[in-house]
Amino acid sequence: MVLMVGYDLNKPGQEYGDLIEALKGYGTWWHNLDSTWLIETEDSPCDARGHLQQYIDSGDELLVIQVVKNWSAIGFEQSAYDWLKARDW
Repeated sequence: MVLMVGYDLNKPGQEYGDLIEALKGYGTWWHNLDSTWLIETEDSPCDARGHLQQYIDSGDELLVIQVVKNWSAIGFEQSAYDWLKARDW
């Protein structure tokens, strides 16, 4: 399945490095928007949230949603569309 992960790290000066490495750790990912990632995983949204929340502070926001087949986009490079089209939603 494909999950969308969105986040806001609200503490000034907070580093994204550990969270980004955790997202990349899923192996297959798409990152073409600042704080939004798509990850391909067998984890449920709750399991992914549980894994990722260790990389954020208590005042941060984290949203994990399962993505379904219907989508639309504009303004991306062709490689982004290719990634999206290649997923077996």
